[in-house]
Amino acid sequence: MWADDAALDAAGRRLDEWESSLAERAERAKTLSTRMQELTGTAHTPDRTVLVTVDSAGLLVDLWLDERTRQQPAARTAQQILDTTRAARTDLLRQVADVTAESLGDDASARAIIDSYRDRLSHDQGPSDARR
Repeated sequence: MWADDAALDAAGRRLDEWESSLAERAERAKTLSTRMQELTGTAHTPDRTVLVTVDSAGLLVDLWLDERTRQQPAARTAQQILDTTRAARTDLLRQVADVTAESLGDDASARAIIDSYRDRLSHDQGPSDARR
């Protein structure tokens, strides 16, 4: 099958390089996954009456309200919470993009990860289903 030992050696080297490349990429993906799980997004209103933190999935994990929110209509506070949660998710997406680009560069898989986060986070920002 092989014309000579040199061709066989060259094929073996190419396979070794390919295997090494796959192992390196797998390690980078594992590191990226760990880093992404640790990310949080944070945002606050301009007057700093509402502070929101979301976890790596975009879920609300911390909400801080200044006492001044008691002096405004509840509907305004609710809207501030929703808007600030969206801003925290935007902050999270920025961090996801930064960490992904740092780990994988600007390739198709990096763009797919970022697009996946963007799609999921934008779907989470739709109308509330709390009345169900």
